Amino acid sequence: MLPTMKRFVGLFLAFTLLEAAQIPLEALPTFNLENDGDNWDISIAPGENVTGHLVFETVNSFMQHWPNTRYRNGHSIVPGVVPSGTVLYHGRGDANTPTNPEWLATDPEHSYMFCRGQTADSGCWQLMVTAIRPLKVLYLDGSAAAKMPDGAMDSQDILAYGKVVPEKYRGERERINYLCDWTKDLDVDGFVRMEMDFEIMLCDFTKGVLVEAINLRSRPRGGPGPGGPGRGPEIHPHHDSSYTPKAHINSSALPNMGFSESTNSGSWHRYYPGETRIQLDLTRLVSFYDTDLVPSLVAERYGKERIRHRLLGISPEDIQTVVRKVEELTAVSEAGSGIDWATLIRLIVKRYSERLEMVQYILNSTNPANSAAENKVLAENIQVQLTAMLQPYMLFTIKPPQNSTSTNWVSPMYELCATTYTNYITTSSLHSRLTASENLILDGVQKTTKEICRVVTGMWVDGIMSGLEPDFYKSSATENDGNVDLAPLLNSWKERIFGLMKWLDWSVWLKCRPACGFEEMCYLPMWPFRRGSEDSDDPQPRCERRMAPLEAQGL
Repeated sequence: MLPTMKRFVGLFLAFTLLEAAQIPLEALPTFNLENDGDNWDISIAPGENVTGHLVFETVNSFMQHWPNTRYRNGHSIVPGVVPSGTVLYHGRGDANTPTNPEWLATDPEHSYMFCRGQTADSGCWQLMVTAIRPLKVLYLDGSAAAKMPDGAMDSQDILAYGKVVPEKYRGERERINYLCDWTKDLDVDGFVRMEMDFEIMLCDFTKGVLVEAINLRSRPRGGPGPGGPGRGPEIHPHHDSSYTPKAHINSSALPNMGFSESTNSGSWHRYYPGETRIQLDLTRLVSFYDTDLVPSLVAERYGKERIRHRLLGISPEDIQTVVRKVEELTAVSEAGSGIDWATLIRLIVKRYSERLEMVQYILNSTNPANSAAENKVLAENIQVQLTAMLQPYMLFTIKPPQNSTSTNWVSPMYELCATTYTNYITTSSLHSRLTASENLILDGVQKTTKEICRVVTGMWVDGIMSGLEPDFYKSSATENDGNVDLAPLLNSWKERIFGLMKWLDWSVWLKCRPACGFEEMCYLPMWPFRRGSEDSDDPQPRCERRMAPLEAQGL
């Protein structure tokens, strides 16, 4: 390894051990141009109202705690199943099987928060609920169990009430009853949501499940009452008659297994593949980012950061269309194409995420005081990364013409880069087997790869024309003067790579730096703990000790 490269790698490793914040993404002007169809001009950017990249990252984030904590306002409804044999949990104050719809936790740490006894000597009750057949569910992405009025519950409001009702954000008992009433004529057993961990709203405990009551030691007082997940600490009751709030359990000798352990169990499902006990059917995805299905939200989203997107403002006509589509999709199970969309999307993220992050890191080290020689070293390192990303698509015939400013020569490489993963899908009989939902995902993959390849190819071309690969192409500028100032090139690259990463907004780039110690966890403030974070509207990750319970700040 060359000394320069060794120093660079050392700097990169040091960086990962010193910084402790989300990768900064500078605000850039909104894209104003269109990029539709098969136009392979690297100067044409995507339109500002395109949502394909949002569909892409949404699908990439399904059933994962980390990205759905970041973007709590869900935009998807996806049918799925809980496989036979799956064990779920429900904490309560007696051993009775619920006769009304109730909440189930996917992890016992979550339900144990609601495990309560009637007297100090009775312990508490946790129901083990086992699926004896596949349970059919509807997954609501985002933090759909977070009791907040600013959008987290919008999608289920549309199903429960036929409109967005922010003032009902605490009405959990009414909400679950309305949702289950809506499903009485549908082939749906319940709903999957997420807060500090995943939960299932089960409509009927007499169908498809085996219930066994377990008498456990009670945990110390101070947490929520029983009734299962679905509500926060002492914010609003589930009106569970099995709970006697006056009872005091003397269990100070027991470990505190409250919010800290529930948050810890939720962290097990942070990243891909996430919570795998719920298996989603992407051939029946319904997305509010589908501009053909929900055109009224295009104007509502205009000019807003993604974290501000919500469903408030959706038209009554679009609500009817969405509800009708969900009802239709729960009644049928289309065979679909057989394409593993989740794996395809994950492959693309793995292929580009670290290399784009590396390019961003190098560009963050640029300084106006750098000498021309220092800038050349930085530019050469970046060109290496760009070349690595594009190497599989560098056709032998690709060569820039001498003394020409046209970039048409690189269009075949740009097209190959953008279509490698989807060309067979779109040009074979496989395309005719795609469901409408799969076509939406396909469009998301195409839009995402096209923009990645457009930006990376454009940056690589500029590096070529600036003389960074003289064995491949010698420009007239570098032939006459080998000490060309590359500062303008680096500034242009920085703007483009920051713009691309901001546009993609992949959750893989949201992390604690440096990595947290073994006694810590990288924690992204979530409901009900987010009040008290430095920015409750846009919380950032930080390291928190997992050896001590987390406090519900500000509640």
